[in-house]
Amino acid sequence: MAEGASKATTDQVLKITDLRIESIHGLVLVDNVSLELKRGEVLGLIGESGAGKSTIGLGAMAYSRGGCRITGGKVEIDGVSIRDLSAEGRREMRGRRIAYIAQSAAASFNPAHKIIDQVIEMPVKHGIMSKTEAKAWALELFRALDLPKPEIFGERYPHQVSGGQLQRAMTAMAMSCRPDIMVFDEPTTALDVTTQIEVLALIKKLIHEYNTAALYITHDLAVVAQVSDRIMVLRHGKMVELGDTKQILGAPRTDYARALVSERKEADHLSQLPKVDTAHVLEVTNAVGVYETFVAVNNVSIHVAKSETVAVVGESGSGKSSLARLILGLLPRRSGSVKFNGKELPPALKERSKDDLRRIQFIYQQPDVALNPRQTIAEIIGRPVQLYFGRSPAEVKRRVAELLVEVGLPEDYAGRLSTALSGGQKQRVSIARALAAEPDLIICDEPTSALDQLVADGVLKLLKKLQDELGVAYLFITHDLGIVRRIAHRTAVMLKGEIVAQGPTAQIFNPPFHPYTERLISSVPEMRTEWLDEVLAKRRVG
Repeated sequence: MAEGASKATTDQVLKITDLRIESIHGLVLVDNVSLELKRGEVLGLIGESGAGKSTIGLGAMAYSRGGCRITGGKVEIDGVSIRDLSAEGRREMRGRRIAYIAQSAAASFNPAHKIIDQVIEMPVKHGIMSKTEAKAWALELFRALDLPKPEIFGERYPHQVSGGQLQRAMTAMAMSCRPDIMVFDEPTTALDVTTQIEVLALIKKLIHEYNTAALYITHDLAVVAQVSDRIMVLRHGKMVELGDTKQILGAPRTDYARALVSERKEADHLSQLPKVDTAHVLEVTNAVGVYETFVAVNNVSIHVAKSETVAVVGESGSGKSSLARLILGLLPRRSGSVKFNGKELPPALKERSKDDLRRIQFIYQQPDVALNPRQTIAEIIGRPVQLYFGRSPAEVKRRVAELLVEVGLPEDYAGRLSTALSGGQKQRVSIARALAAEPDLIICDEPTSALDQLVADGVLKLLKKLQDELGVAYLFITHDLGIVRRIAHRTAVMLKGEIVAQGPTAQIFNPPFHPYTERLISSVPEMRTEWLDEVLAKRRVG
């Protein structure tokens, strides 16, 4: 059992037996997986993209995504087989007895309704509480989740609070019916390390106080180590290994589990990177960027050389993505200078030449949002080839094939839609599209945050390979300090729109630290079950 995790009782609350889930085309997504869960116990589900983690989490509610169906097995909550219930009976179970917390809080809230109205909806709808009682319970949850000004927090709309606050509000929404089982699906993946540590602590607190059972889905072993009593390792829809958390982390029995553990340990090591060209591709000097009256980027100076990777780190709201938008001409620049290859760039995107646009490309955090689901991969990658170079259809086709091979995808993927690809494959298509413009600089905004460890490692190795071969420079925005240690020649630390520390990565990650840098580094989870409790104890003393 993980240190500090709640003691499980002998009461079994969830039992899944030989669960089988297939796509409508017959592809097996979950292959006869069985598990049991007791009250107050947390079972971590880990594995790469496509392993079946989220599918099992939804299957625990006798639910499957569109295009999928449950074709076998039993799902029992307190001995009741919910697959045998009517549609109305299953709806009654969901939310009331078992609740689901998704990775994207923003996608889970209706932007047109206040937070409080969405949190109290389920207990009122299920007849568990009156509206007045539900509001009182919501306020209690807001306080337990340490949300600011809990009495008025719920009066805000989802877009008026931070990502970490919205994630906690979604936890309150899931807890609103006091369910016996919670399914946490990557609840901290999109959060920075300082916010993540708060959310993890609160999840542990809720499980302990309410004796709730939980499935915790993640691809980060260090995160799951803090909350899970046991870990199930999954691959290709099958269970690879199941064991006590300490056993899985310390002595995994299977090659695949050992590879996951080894990959996570690599993130703690600082890479020795070769020196780069001193010629600056990008020079930002004393730049100030504003959203109406809010100063998002304040007097920032930063430069990137040819073949260099410069990481920009900081918590949510620190100004990382705003800096990227300012460089791209999407955020109004009030003052300062942005030079590219020695030439001053116009502040606004619409004022820049086609060649200016071509030479700076962007890779988004979520390829699902960045890729048009109605276009083929050939159309997505071929568009910049035709736009910037005016190639013939035959030349575009040939170039698309070259780029697919370059990013490690089969040439026959050209005719597929992005919806048919995995998360890692979609991100490789995004990289191929950026490379199609033959840029000097690529701005990468959290390009691996939504990917599991092994897939993310493949994407990072690909970016490094392309840099070595093509000399492309990267401005790499991330909250993952493990990635920074591995790929960045230099690192800039942002806080409240300003750069508070900047220099060679080895220098940034060695004492003496800037106080904020030290807080970031100390918030990166370690693969020890005692880590979270130790950090929280130190901060209480401090």
